[in-house]
Amino acid sequence: MRYWVAFQTLVIKEVLRFSRIWVQTVLPPAITTALYFIIFGTLIGEQIGEMDGYRYVDFIVPGLILMAVISNSYANVVSSFYQAKFQRNVEEMLVAPIPAWVMLLGYVVGGVARGVVVGILVTLVSMFFSDLTVHSYGITLGVFVLTSVLFSLAGFINAVYANSFDDISIIPTFVLTPLTYLGGVFYSIKLLPEFWQQVSLANPVLYMVNAFRYGLLGVSDIQVGVAIHIILGFIVVLFLFALVLLKRGVGIKS
Repeated sequence: MRYWVAFQTLVIKEVLRFSRIWVQTVLPPAITTALYFIIFGTLIGEQIGEMDGYRYVDFIVPGLILMAVISNSYANVVSSFYQAKFQRNVEEMLVAPIPAWVMLLGYVVGGVARGVVVGILVTLVSMFFSDLTVHSYGITLGVFVLTSVLFSLAGFINAVYANSFDDISIIPTFVLTPLTYLGGVFYSIKLLPEFWQQVSLANPVLYMVNAFRYGLLGVSDIQVGVAIHIILGFIVVLFLFALVLLKRGVGIKS
């Protein structure tokens, strides 16, 4: 409880930051998801039919929800921390009597908050297009939050190394987007040839999407236990790495 005030203040700042401009941060993902449902779920989905025993529109619901969570959790932290670096107010936090882990957790929880808000909104939008069911509430909520934590940490690391505003868009454009679209959001990897199925297993997003799909629909191309352990492993590695970078002042101290 010693550092609770500092942590609480940072979280409130992060939440207010994205909530004040909700038209730019919260509303666009809902509109984009609605377009995905109209184009892929309704128009193309009727031609595809069923996938893994579910209507195509129902099959893509978990992936679309998680895709919104991933992109918004990541975007919130990378933009917020880099802006703090650019305006040089991060130096005020570094000289304050609070440990690095409190600062890191504050930014991560802020990213999780935006990811959760957007995820809930996208879920509500999906109900207009799909008869949403929940197979396991525990797995659904667990994967939902863990994925948001993971990509909040990834966004923080990106911001640490970024030297310009262009740098904070390189990873989302050339790494995050391809991994997400090739992570089983719109298809089952069972449709792929054996070689490409094995290649797909190297994509960490595949495990998150399939674990979340199992939570909602009860079907998955990956063993859920394995998927959750992989997500937890990535979180531990990224958290420790981000903490080391922050303590050393990489990309911050000149």
